[in-house]
Amino acid sequence: MRILGVDPGTQTMGYSILDLDDDGETPRCLAWGTFDGGRSKEIAERLHLLHGELQALADRWTPDQLAIEEPFVAPARGAKSAIAVGQAQAVALLVAARAGIPIHRYSPATVKSAVANYGAGDKAQVQRSVRILLGLGDEPMAEDASDAIAIALCHVQTLRTAARLSAR
Repeated sequence: MRILGVDPGTQTMGYSILDLDDDGETPRCLAWGTFDGGRSKEIAERLHLLHGELQALADRWTPDQLAIEEPFVAPARGAKSAIAVGQAQAVALLVAARAGIPIHRYSPATVKSAVANYGAGDKAQVQRSVRILLGLGDEPMAEDASDAIAIALCHVQTLRTAARLSAR
């Protein structure tokens, strides 16, 4: 099974592609990175750019499932920021819907808890956990990319739990 993990954002969108072997136990990260929406562009232009990049990624890797983080924005950042993140999430949802890919949404606290065993962990802690869990070493990685990997790993954990429960 191939999972597309997305950390939505209009300025920077993180992505990852994880393969899960047939036994459902060994995830392997095939690709990760970020798409730059361009800070100086209007929101419609950024969303169009991000849509094209994400669509090309989905066409190349043909994921079976999409794991995406639900928008959460601290009150200090304001409603405008929350709306922008929601718009970026909508771009990913459209790409998945167009391809008939099932969508799985996770809260930031759920992702952090699944990967770092602490729902209030910071981005550095999540990145360290992702590196350890997948044996990625010290290769440079943007925080949005490691967040996208963490989201996909959270989905892997959810799939494992569901499989164990159905086996009982």
